Amino acid sequence: MKFLCVFKKELRLYFGSFIAYALATAFLVLTGYFFYTDLIFYDLFGDFMDITSSLWYYFFQQDMRFVIMLILPLLTMRLFAEEKKLGTIELLWTYPLKGPHIILGKFLACFVVFVAMVACTLVYPLLLSTIHQFDWGPPLAGYLGTILLGAAFIACGTFISSLTENQAVSGMATYGVLVMFWFLTWNEEAIGQQVISAVSSFSLFDRFQDFAKGVINTKDILFFLAITLLFLYLTLQSLESRKWRGTR
Repeated sequence: MKFLCVFKKELRLYFGSFIAYALATAFLVLTGYFFYTDLIFYDLFGDFMDITSSLWYYFFQQDMRFVIMLILPLLTMRLFAEEKKLGTIELLWTYPLKGPHIILGKFLACFVVFVAMVACTLVYPLLLSTIHQFDWGPPLAGYLGTILLGAAFIACGTFISSLTENQAVSGMATYGVLVMFWFLTWNEEAIGQQVISAVSSFSLFDRFQDFAKGVINTKDILFFLAITLLFLYLTLQSLESRKWRGTR
């Protein structure tokens, strides 16, 4: 439980800073706007469309994943980059903490802030349920996929933040990696269907599709957990390399 001191410190930094509230506000405004426009679309054509294949699919597949891709790099860019720039990361190593404690504390603090933001959007289906009855299975599957996708994004951003002391570079590089994951399967004509099929197995966004359709697949859950652990392991290796280079 040694990671708790880092976890509490990071939470205080998030909730004590203006940027966390600004990002949360932007996140809720964007998701609220997209949900409203999707709802209007479903209301106009709902007589011919199933709510799962229209409203929930568009909200999670088209909108939610896009918004978290915009917001999360801004939330993760400071995790290690700021510590390295200010020189406070050396202080962390003077505490009786190991690398996994520091990484886990920072990752979980950012993850909790993200989950809190996503939880606030539950008000949209709750309000809709007061005027329109629907099965809660598909939206809950979409929320589970969103949480898993967000965890993978945060782990990716944590790793990239550990590579630099410049927050802007950290944020932009994270955007670059996430966009690469998004576009991974967009070049079918250039590299062929067989390669696309193989590459799609590693696409975070393709793996998210089943959740958006209301389907929970154990393989997809394990995939997101594996990607998250992989990036956290790479973060540990990145921090350990500072010891080899004598920079801590």
